[in-house]
Amino acid sequence: MKRVICFDIETTGLEYMRGDRCIEIGAVEILDGKITDNSFHEYINPDGKIIPPDSYMVHKISNAFLEDKPKFAEVAPRFLEYIGDSPIVAHNGFDFDFPFVNYELSKLNLGPIPREQQMDSIVIARNRVFGPKSYSLDALAKWYGISLAARADAHGALIDSELLAKVFLELDNEAPAPDVSEIIAKQHAAMLAHPKIGTDFPYRKFEPKAEDFENHKKFMAEINK
Repeated sequence: MKRVICFDIETTGLEYMRGDRCIEIGAVEILDGKITDNSFHEYINPDGKIIPPDSYMVHKISNAFLEDKPKFAEVAPRFLEYIGDSPIVAHNGFDFDFPFVNYELSKLNLGPIPREQQMDSIVIARNRVFGPKSYSLDALAKWYGISLAARADAHGALIDSELLAKVFLELDNEAPAPDVSEIIAKQHAAMLAHPKIGTDFPYRKFEPKAEDFENHKKFMAEINK
């Protein structure tokens, strides 16, 4: 039985080292290649951290809404129990989601999400999908024909986790990218096999006309100016 968790977070800002906090966690379970109803979702009280207007415009979560919500210390054990030892996927997770959550966990003296469990769908996409101009979650969803209607008004951790799960299943069905060294070797072999490359390459056996040589000299003189 193959179990994978796709998750996302919303935060007060981008810099956890400067006091930004996680305010929403959403996670979706994939079991044997199918999205299940066994999801995880919690809004989190940021413990006095003010949500700035630019962040609010992204997720539309306010401090007033979060006043009666549990703090991260209450949510963290339930989240860790939910993910267990399953692989856990986040989009751009290596740069943002995993460091952010692990920092929050460290403040509670809880162990981090192990590196061997972490998967980043943007890294997978860059190695398996060749075509999209962007590898954002929106762009990949459009590439695979997945509706973005649910996140039309605002981002949400559970909404984005569900979208990520659909994208991940598409990525999981993609053939793995061939080894780069194998590609280079094949290209090199093809180049050596080219009829105009090697010791038999045809070369000029006659001198250029004086007129051609003079025109070339004038052309080079103009370039050198």
